[in-house]
Amino acid sequence: MKKTLYLAPLFLGALYAMPTIAADVELGPRPYYLIDRMEDGSLKEKLLSCASMEFKQTDFSIGHRGAPMQFPEHTVESNKAAARMGAGILECDVTFTKDKELVCRHAQNDLHTTTDILASSLAEKCTKSFQPANGDQKASAECRTSDITLAEFRTLQGKMDAANSQAKTVAEYLDGTAGWRTDLYSAETGTLMTHAESIALFKSLGAKFTPELKSPSVEMPFNGFSQQDYAQKMIDEYKAAGIPASDVFAQSFNLNDVLYWIKNEPEFGKQAVYLDDRYNVEGFDSNKASTFKPTMQELADMGVNYIAPPMWMLVTVKDGEIVPSAYAEKAKEAGINIITWTLERSGPLKTGGGWYYQSIKDVTNTDGVMFELLDVLAKEVEIKGIFSDWPATVTYYANCMGIK
Repeated sequence: MKKTLYLAPLFLGALYAMPTIAADVELGPRPYYLIDRMEDGSLKEKLLSCASMEFKQTDFSIGHRGAPMQFPEHTVESNKAAARMGAGILECDVTFTKDKELVCRHAQNDLHTTTDILASSLAEKCTKSFQPANGDQKASAECRTSDITLAEFRTLQGKMDAANSQAKTVAEYLDGTAGWRTDLYSAETGTLMTHAESIALFKSLGAKFTPELKSPSVEMPFNGFSQQDYAQKMIDEYKAAGIPASDVFAQSFNLNDVLYWIKNEPEFGKQAVYLDDRYNVEGFDSNKASTFKPTMQELADMGVNYIAPPMWMLVTVKDGEIVPSAYAEKAKEAGINIITWTLERSGPLKTGGGWYYQSIKDVTNTDGVMFELLDVLAKEVEIKGIFSDWPATVTYYANCMGIK
């Protein structure tokens, strides 16, 4: 693969100095494709009536790792695409290198599926080297950001997040992109970013920020770097860049991280987002409030103002219609703002939509259901924003419905 170098410090400084200019919004054909696949009705008519309007950037539309339906996630190119599609908030999933520098990766241990590290000289530094498929044993590898220094990280190129589990060679392993995605825009792009560089880029695109503090794959503290140090360093990089706390929605699946920000960085803590993974708790049922531990009110009493579950936790089906779940109702009763994830990460929906649509699979049989679900989430659940792998769809809906 061709190497794409990082933003050098000189250019990083230039980015910080750039004026804030919202990106020109270009939605392309996908929203119209989805509308065409909707059942006839008032929602479809409303969406069609907006076809010729001028679309603008909106905070309701959140770029999930950029626009990874077609661009390598957490890259400069992916985030520029998301901003051009009107995403008003952009995401950097934050992890750290061997020398404790913050970088944008979905997981500390995903370099083997999201970059070309296995095809580089750095492969020998990976936690687990490439193992080819052999009989019933699938091909595997594990490469962590903590395996390499920031300088070494900068030499890598991003790729679509995928791996071929039947691979016999590294080249085959790296060639695993799903058929409904594409490698068209990743052959010679994939510019990775540090967390600080993402701040500069997102600011230049007129977007706000939603960094997610990722769970470490290494035991903490790591070389004297504690979980609290990690959580604090992420916030410190916004403060160093002069970003107001009101523009930052810091996220974590670790409730203790959120509580740390609430206590130690109260201005940032006001908008700290608890990524709710209580669905992993045995017995959890999004339609039975008694299974929510802690309860919604207990979370609110802790100071949690924002919660972000996957979409399926917020909805259910009643009499053939998509309606809010008990989870959604209890969050609203407790006064907690709701953000959700992730639209357009499931591929074609004709067979039920998979994990993200599990609570409404019985009424999910066409891609047009995306707008039907989005309408319920916006109007009845009253979400504040939604992550998408292709933000144009959410941008279209938000502009059409007058959501800023």
